[in-house]
Parts: sequence; C-alpha cells; structure tokens
Amino acid sequence: MTKHTAGLHLMALIPAFILLSAHVLHAQATAAGLLSYRDSSHHVKPVQNTAQWNIKRQQILDSMQSAMGPLPDRSRAVVFQLAFKDSVRQRNHIRYEITFMAAKNEPVSALLFLPLKKGKHHAMLALHGTSALGKRATTSENSGKTNRSYAEELADRGYVVIAPDYPSFGDMKDYDFENDRYESGTMKGIYNHMRCIDLLQALQEVDQERIGVIGHSLGGHNAMFVAAFDYRIKVIVASCGWTLFNYYDIGEEASKRYGGRLGPWAQTRYMPLLRDKYGLDQQRIPFDFDEVIAALAPRPFFSNSPLNDANFNVKGVKEGWANVMPVYALYGASADLQVRYPDAAHDFPPGTRLEAYAFIDKVLEHQPEKHTLLP
Repeated sequence: MTKHTAGLHLMALIPAFILLSAHVLHAQATAAGLLSYRDSSHHVKPVQNTAQWNIKRQQILDSMQSAMGPLPDRSRAVVFQLAFKDSVRQRNHIRYEITFMAAKNEPVSALLFLPLKKGKHHAMLALHGTSALGKRATTSENSGKTNRSYAEELADRGYVVIAPDYPSFGDMKDYDFENDRYESGTMKGIYNHMRCIDLLQALQEVDQERIGVIGHSLGGHNAMFVAAFDYRIKVIVASCGWTLFNYYDIGEEASKRYGGRLGPWAQTRYMPLLRDKYGLDQQRIPFDFDEVIAALAPRPFFSNSPLNDANFNVKGVKEGWANVMPVYALYGASADLQVRYPDAAHDFPPGTRLEAYAFIDKVLEHQPEKHTLLP
C-alpha cells in the first residue's frame, strides 16, 4: 500500500455528505466568482475589501493543499550545508554548481549565478520546464530547445539567479517519490523552491526584499505555485504554464496513456491525489489556475501564453484572465497583471522574453546590464 492509496481507506470511513459538502462549497464559491469567500458558517459572501480577500486567499491555499498535500512546517529549517561542486566564469558572472539541504536527508541540486560586480543584487528563482537536463535547461546548454536560457540571460542582466532541479529531472532524476514525506511531487517542489528563497536571502550578495521567480511550462506553473505560498516573492513570470483545467487537453492517445484528460497532472511527480482522491473529475478538483493567480494579488504577474500552445489552450487563459482581473482591480493593481499572446507554439519567444525581463526590472527597480539573448 502506498502513501497515496492509504488515504483512500480512511476516506471510505467518512460520511459521503461531509465529503460532498466541501465540493459543493467550492462549486458555490466558483459560481459566485473569485470575489467571494466562505464565512465561518460556510455561507458564500461577496468580497468587498482586502481584509475579506485575505480570508479568500487562505481558502484558496487550503484548497490547493487538498490536492497537493499539506505544506510541511517550516519553522525549524535545517542548516543549508551548502556545497560548491563546480564553477565556470561566464561574461559578467560566475556559475556555480551547488547542493544544499532543503530538510534533513533532502538534498537539492542547483545552479547558482553570482555577478562579478560587488554589492547587493536583485535575485531570481528560475524554474525549468520538462527536460531531462533539469536545471541546465534554463541555460545555453539546452541546445535542443531555443528560447529557454532565461536563468543565464537574467544572470547576464545582473541578477543573482538560482536554478534548482525539480525532483525526477537533472541530477535528481532518481528521486523516490513513494518514500518521501510529501503527498505530491508538486508540494515537494514548492518546499524546495521556498528553501531556494531562504538560501537567496541568506546570501550577502542578495537584496532580501527584491526577489522574483520565472519559469517555463512545468517551471511556469511551479513559479505560480511557490509564489502563492511565499509572499517574499515580489514578481512572478509564467511562460506556457497554465490554462483552466476545463481547457487542458493533450490529445486522445496521451489521455488514454495517462488514464484520462487530466491524467498527466496526476503523475507521481505531480499531484497523484487528483486521481486517488478526486478521480480525475474536474468538478471535484478543489482549485483551478485562475484561483492560483488570484492568490498572487496584488503582486505583479506576467504570463506568456502563446496562441498555438497545444498543452495550455489560450481560450482557457483568456477566460481565467477575465476572472482574475477584478481581484487585481480590488487592490488598484490592474496594471500589474500582464499577459502576452505571441503567435507561437509552446515557446518563450525572444520579444516576449525581453518584455518579461523589462517587467521584472521595473518591479524590482533593477538597472539591467547590457547583454544579448542566448541561442
């Protein structure tokens, strides 16, 4: 019996009406729009101010944890045990290959880019897409894919950058999901990425108050997930990272391979509870991506959502975007919600990438060093 299936037997002991009520409450709140929340009596009420939105935001985080498992206690973080394995000088910075401890017996492998220029620098967490290269997929070593070198390009731009491996990729390719303490690979990623922010803030080269996150595809939604839980992240860029679940479709053949249209999201490395607890039933899944973005408010968010992305249908992006806009308007932060729809497939085109970098620079008040985009 695995940790994921063990919960099913416990669930069977809970009266059905109790389980149903949670789904109904979520559906009611969704029908009422994002600017609604459940009060202490579980009645759906309109959000009329930011204090009430903070209640709704916590309810979104609770719903995410229903699908991802709980975020572990972070009050007693272990010593990093930071180790430098290798280094290479690249133009205006040095790239280090490092390992550090996220928790006891939980090492993380990453690349760390430090500017040659002395002083405090703004910093970015760079999360990679689905690639056997892992962290190196965000560098010029990713010769098989163009437009993915955002970690290295941001380092060229003068940022301190950390780019970790997501478990099961890169140097963490043999990660054992079945025997870890997390209910999902997604939550393991969130915890690791929050520890990356801890590490950035511990570096004397980093301005602790000016840290952002960027990612493409897998890294795109992981950027959204970690920022939802970590308010230290001041700006978020997601490239090809999301659409509403209703619009996610990888085709008939792949759907059969993964056991359903939403099956890819329930892989061991992502959120197995979507299958084990919610039966891949979209109506029962307790969160959606417009809610994740709304949980970021009022922090600036930039989405690269190409018109021809086969994984993340742009129709679901546009519908979700319309849902989120009133939340940012509540804060008077509508201008901080930015989306681009390039005429491209599942890609992060140069022009859009430069717009994203300029967006980050403006939010973090960063004066970029001159550089050229990498092939």
